[in-house]
Amino acid sequence: MAEHAPRRCCLGWDFSTQQVKVVAVDAELNVFYEESVHFDRDLPEFGTQGGVHVHKDGLTVTSPVLMWVQALDIILEKMKASGFDFSQVLALSGAGQQHGSIYWKAGSQQALTSLSPDLPLHQQLQDCFSISDCPVWMDSSSTTQCRQLEAAMGGAQALSCLTGSRAYERFTGNQIAKIYQQNPEAYSHTERISLVSSFAASLFLGSYSPIDYSDGSGMNLLQIQDKVWSQACLGACAPHLEEKLGPPVPSCSVVGAISSYYVQRYGFPPGCKVVAFTGDNPASLAGMRLEEGDIAVSLGTSDTLFLWLQEPMPALEGHIFCNPVDSQHYMALLCFKNGSLMREKIRDESASRSWSDFSKALQSTEMGNGGNLGFYFDVMEITPEIIGRHRFNTENHKVAAFPGDVEVRALIEGQFMAKRIHAEGLGYRVMSKTKILATGGASHNRDILQVLADVFGAPVYVIDTANSACVGSAYRAFHGLAGGTDVPFSEVVKLAPNPRLAATPSPGASQRRWVGVSTTKLVSASDAQHRGSNLGRRVAGAMVRKCGTMLEDTRVLLKQSSWPKPAANLDIIKTPETLS
Repeated sequence: MAEHAPRRCCLGWDFSTQQVKVVAVDAELNVFYEESVHFDRDLPEFGTQGGVHVHKDGLTVTSPVLMWVQALDIILEKMKASGFDFSQVLALSGAGQQHGSIYWKAGSQQALTSLSPDLPLHQQLQDCFSISDCPVWMDSSSTTQCRQLEAAMGGAQALSCLTGSRAYERFTGNQIAKIYQQNPEAYSHTERISLVSSFAASLFLGSYSPIDYSDGSGMNLLQIQDKVWSQACLGACAPHLEEKLGPPVPSCSVVGAISSYYVQRYGFPPGCKVVAFTGDNPASLAGMRLEEGDIAVSLGTSDTLFLWLQEPMPALEGHIFCNPVDSQHYMALLCFKNGSLMREKIRDESASRSWSDFSKALQSTEMGNGGNLGFYFDVMEITPEIIGRHRFNTENHKVAAFPGDVEVRALIEGQFMAKRIHAEGLGYRVMSKTKILATGGASHNRDILQVLADVFGAPVYVIDTANSACVGSAYRAFHGLAGGTDVPFSEVVKLAPNPRLAATPSPGASQRRWVGVSTTKLVSASDAQHRGSNLGRRVAGAMVRKCGTMLEDTRVLLKQSSWPKPAANLDIIKTPETLS
């Protein structure tokens, strides 16, 4: 869409898995322009499917780095052709798919600083990368390196306490270790390693942009408390790694002015600032304008929680990142695989395939479901690793089935209780000012949101999160311009559209104790699935909570005494996540 009238603005970019997208946001925080380039459709010569190459082993997943560069060329030319007035851009920032890494060949810094405005970027940077196809977040080929890193750091929990997560195959440090071990020549020819976010910022800056604290938290390399690279983690992954990464910076840092290339080729003002790019999940937190105590719940194919934390408790599940808009605080990310598809299955089985009947079932059953509770994992769950359907009646006996309306409420209450348990296990606490921001398909169902409000004891709002990473990046650009760490992010975005109130806790919900319950039956179920493995003992009952006051004194025995002690009001066994 074209915009010809002068309008001072900031740009927000998103280099995601399948596309590059940009939005322009004016001083009143209105989005007035957007454009995108879809990799598969607009750049078919790179032969990607879903923006990636899946290799023959089924584990290695990469993306061509020049595809991202050429996509930026195309989108800027489209903006120029539409009449977009680049001279009005005050600053820009952006987001990148998390964990992916780009390997700049020795001498590339010189190429970046001497770009000719007469040629597109991809023609000038085609020889700048020591690895042409870069590992991305979908890659799961570095299991060996993950185990090596955890062993070097004294175990998975020790690594999580230091870096915010246990070792994951997609995390950048493990990918770097794999490249060093399998392609040492390419590694030795690399002078700078960027994340997708800092790579994109480098293109605009005309020099290497630093990695920001928040996206850097997804590498298994950054000490999230001290905001410095862990020397032990670096040494366990590859030699000379610190100099190849460069020092990390606060996420709201102005990393420099835009390259003269963009001034001369497109008409950007010389004073246009580049604010550090970050990961797409942190940028989405900014786009949703979460504040301390808030929680965002994305109810999609997988259910995802974004949490704002002040005092995190890193665990063997989920991730703790440095907060992208407040460097003194943190954010957490939790993913649950059995989301909308599980809700649709129970709708089909117990509510005549009708969302209307599904809602009526929730309306006709009481909060707490008369003591009946269910946990439903038709596919292997992520948080925790367990599969199967597990139903418990008022006496805490496992039963084979519930009546249809009880089944519906058991599913929804169980899903949201699990989310609260795991959120609290990472240090989250509901506060008097807590807001829950709900997004995704199920956020359109008011009765589902009512259960969410009751379980968390907090009001639920809905918000339009289309382009949340892009919009969050534009907000962050304004924040960087305003002074970053010296100015509260909330003050900068106070003019943004407010979310809409969708549900408030029912009377008594906040006082109800959603208390612990014996998980003996889940232990048995888990052991049956994983007989003889540590997994069976770890996953046992990690997420079940019984509502009401029936079994307040029941506690789960933590057999692994060396494991971190959970919050005083929780009895949960931490389990590893396999993907997000």
